[in-house]
Amino acid sequence: MRVKMLSRNPDDYLRATKKDMQRVPRNYDSKLHPMEAPREYVRAMNAAKLERVFAKPFIASLDGHRDGISCLAKHPCSLSTLLSASCDGEVRFWDLTRRTCIRAIQAHTGVTSGIAVQPSGSSFISVGADKQIRRWSMDGPVAGQPEEPLNAIVGKTVMSGVDHHWHKDLFATCGERVDLWDEQRSTPVRSLCWGNDQISCLRFNPIETSILGSCALDRSIVLYDIRAASPFTKVVMRMRSNSIAWNPQEAFIFTVANEDSRLYTYDMRQMSKPLNMLLGHVAAVLDVDYSPTGRELTSAAFDRTLRIFKQDQGTSREVYHTGRMQHVINVKWSLDNKYILSGSDEMNIRIWKANAAEKLGVMQPREQAALQYSERLREKYRHFPEIKRVLRHRHLPQRVYSEARQQRVMRTARKRKEDNRRENSRLGAEPPISECRKQIVSFEQ
Repeated sequence: MRVKMLSRNPDDYLRATKKDMQRVPRNYDSKLHPMEAPREYVRAMNAAKLERVFAKPFIASLDGHRDGISCLAKHPCSLSTLLSASCDGEVRFWDLTRRTCIRAIQAHTGVTSGIAVQPSGSSFISVGADKQIRRWSMDGPVAGQPEEPLNAIVGKTVMSGVDHHWHKDLFATCGERVDLWDEQRSTPVRSLCWGNDQISCLRFNPIETSILGSCALDRSIVLYDIRAASPFTKVVMRMRSNSIAWNPQEAFIFTVANEDSRLYTYDMRQMSKPLNMLLGHVAAVLDVDYSPTGRELTSAAFDRTLRIFKQDQGTSREVYHTGRMQHVINVKWSLDNKYILSGSDEMNIRIWKANAAEKLGVMQPREQAALQYSERLREKYRHFPEIKRVLRHRHLPQRVYSEARQQRVMRTARKRKEDNRRENSRLGAEPPISECRKQIVSFEQ
């Protein structure tokens, strides 16, 4: 004879402590929950609206410089240390946890145009408008002793940038040419040049460490291999590029910030055309930096805004601005992938959250689960029109909004004109009167 017995596990319905929530059994059969999809949609809409409500990206401002910020540098071994240089030649060390300046050095007599920290974090190199290359100790001097550089080299030309090799005791400077230096020598190991114009920026590849990328004032992007005696790739763009950044996870990918308010991503194996073009800024883009994951990048522009892009998309997912922030000159993404640091020409360094709505500090497990559930809902319903409109909405300053609208009208008119010209040439029609007049004038001349 068979006897059916009920067997229940007390762990399924009893609380571990009196402060735990009551466990309620639930049947997940969709037939018993006909309104599950509408309820989930309402939750997704509420999650999207709450994300916009809690989107407060600005954290703090670091002030103390007496001139505009010229360059920023991250410490490779300390997340809480930041180096900044200003146009009056001063270099400052910042403790980001306490948001205070812990050390100040008068590094140069003019503009400090570049800072590069050694990979071990024991020293850093600065170059300036006084034609000097100086190496400083990361540790301060003994109490009562003046600040003195470990080494100083007087160059032949003004240097506009510097970057350190990722593994070797080598660093490169740029100006009228690219010079490769050894830390133990006072003369360059090798000099590289392609063209006669000034080179404004250069960066070592973090993966293929022998590759060096640079931007020049003649609108060119030049790639060098320090193992060879000459550069190996050059591409000339329509307008000048101001900065270059390598993807830390993909060895062949780099992005340049251009004067035409756009960013261009290239594959150095195929330089004939860019892989991606990033739109959004309405003025010249001055700096760019990748996140440690390589999936996102941030840019600083002359239009007083800071934008965050996903690597594979053409428009920004975030735009940061404040009423007092002027032209943003430099930008850096922190090594823990949580913060963005920007320096502007009104002498301030600002700290931003990489995710505008992210909550900082310690969270309970239930709170983490709720935030993850909301994130999954937004990801699931992000293509629905109403939720998409809420997620995409960003407040812009009036000047940026008006300029973006004007540029959009100009692009539309330019495209329409090109289409009409292409259609006329296909049909064999006569050119417009204005074109005929241009031809007559050129013939008479």
